[in-house]
Amino acid sequence: MAQEDILQPLMNFSNGESQAGKVLMPRIGYTILAIIMAIFCTASLILNVTVIVVTIKYRHLKCPINYSLVNLAVADLGVTILGGLLTVETNAVGYFNLGRIGCVIEGFAVAFFGIAALCTIAVIAVDRVFVVCKPMGTLTFTPRQALAGIAVSWIWSLIWNTPPLFGWGSYQLEGVETSCAPDWYSTDPVNMSYIISYFSFCFAIPFLIIIVSYGYLMWTLRQVAKLGVAVGGTTSKAEAQVSRMVLVMIMAFLICWLPYATFAMTLVANPGMYIDPVIATVPMYLTKTSTVYNPIIYIFMNKQFQECVIPFLCCGRNPWAIKKSASADEALSANTSKSSSRKGQVSPA
Repeated sequence: MAQEDILQPLMNFSNGESQAGKVLMPRIGYTILAIIMAIFCTASLILNVTVIVVTIKYRHLKCPINYSLVNLAVADLGVTILGGLLTVETNAVGYFNLGRIGCVIEGFAVAFFGIAALCTIAVIAVDRVFVVCKPMGTLTFTPRQALAGIAVSWIWSLIWNTPPLFGWGSYQLEGVETSCAPDWYSTDPVNMSYIISYFSFCFAIPFLIIIVSYGYLMWTLRQVAKLGVAVGGTTSKAEAQVSRMVLVMIMAFLICWLPYATFAMTLVANPGMYIDPVIATVPMYLTKTSTVYNPIIYIFMNKQFQECVIPFLCCGRNPWAIKKSASADEALSANTSKSSSRKGQVSPA
């Protein structure tokens, strides 16, 4: 009997006809999902590989503050290769055809790399607080501290994603059943205890760290801006720039992860609640699209990376730099013409 219990899940996933015969969405819907995921996977591969290659190529980018950005690119690549590309294939087929073992591997890989990326975002927030605000006085941000933060993100993810491999929780099909994830649907008390713990330690804690870190960063910059007004009579433009960047970071984080966390907690709070598979699929795919948003927000908003990445992608040219120089020349010529016109005027007697 025990042997049958172990083999039954494998038999369920190995029967392609039974999976293909279970229609949860029109065939065109799976094709659209496959195309969308293929586009995002291609963009993710290009952007994240570029970040890693550029960092290796340019020595001045190999500073401790950028270690976490490279680690984020590595984690996003893991999600893309072991999750996104497999999802493209299963959606193209129209059902999950990788078997039970494939489901566990895909579910674990996406969760492992996804949570590592999520924790890395929290580490980046803490890194920026130490670099900008210097809460520990003159303590410098060293490579050892940067590597320690990276190690914590991977270890934390490993701790919370391995229990389903040993019976505390499990990885099952989700949404329209073309991808796998931790089992949010089971009402078993053991499984629900894992999901609640998983949500608390893998979403709530990183989110709290991000909010507190960027909140402290904004408060510090505001105090510096006030001091600038009192001393020099001018406000700091840095505060406005950082405010926009922080707002974009937090909004992207919430768009990618909050719907998924809300969906999971809704199922835990309402056992047996029915949610249309198509609707349930939306938050799951939003988390996978974060692999494209992350390099754009955290790296392409970094001027150091901009100066290296854009020429790398544009075969040695930087169109943005040309536009900036052109606008600077126009401003200079405008100021010159104004000053010359003022010299030609006759002052009143």
